[in-house]
Amino acid sequence: MQEKEEYSYPMRINKYLALKKISTRRGADELVKEKKVFINGRLAVLGSKVLEKDIIEVKGAKKKEYKYFAYNKPIGIETDSPKEDLFPLGRLDKASHGLMILTNDGRITDQLLNPKYFHEKEYLVKTKEKLRNNFKQKMEAGVDIEGYLTKKCKVQIINDFSFRVILTEGKKHQIRRMCANLFQEVADLKRERIMNIKLGNLAQGAMREIKGEELEIFLKSLGL
Repeated sequence: MQEKEEYSYPMRINKYLALKKISTRRGADELVKEKKVFINGRLAVLGSKVLEKDIIEVKGAKKKEYKYFAYNKPIGIETDSPKEDLFPLGRLDKASHGLMILTNDGRITDQLLNPKYFHEKEYLVKTKEKLRNNFKQKMEAGVDIEGYLTKKCKVQIINDFSFRVILTEGKKHQIRRMCANLFQEVADLKRERIMNIKLGNLAQGAMREIKGEELEIFLKSLGL
């Protein structure tokens, strides 16, 4: 599974519509040619640039039925969706397992994954060695990983070999790299929560639909 493309503004309107899963880039160009795309109420043209604050409207576009699922990714498989019409929001490395959100709603990708929004993700981590006395303090303060100081996080020590951590960002292999820099090797890493969506007792490899009040709170927190 490829890494998701970054939302770097300004961007071309066709790339924006493709990232939002409204159309392919080529299809977006056709929508522009057909005069169906508006930026802040003004007709877009081929090559128009979009800013993050802009309001984009596509006239005559068929209203999409959005779907949202919680998925328990097993260990040993790459980040992917077991359903062709859904894509995963974010990723978990092959050696990790736990909660992923699958959807066909491209509107929420940036709101969920961009660290500037400070959305919480909670993990249960087990280590091969006994946790050091100052581990919690150093993790919570931020850890230098190859020149990048991670954002402050919350850590709950469970026992000598396990802890829970709540992050608001998601650098590649971040928890493993943070632990390694504090001389702790991760034995098991499971994501248990994304914002208000919890893994609960969902079996490995299984999916459940996110709906009702749970979905309402999730979307509202993302500004939808």
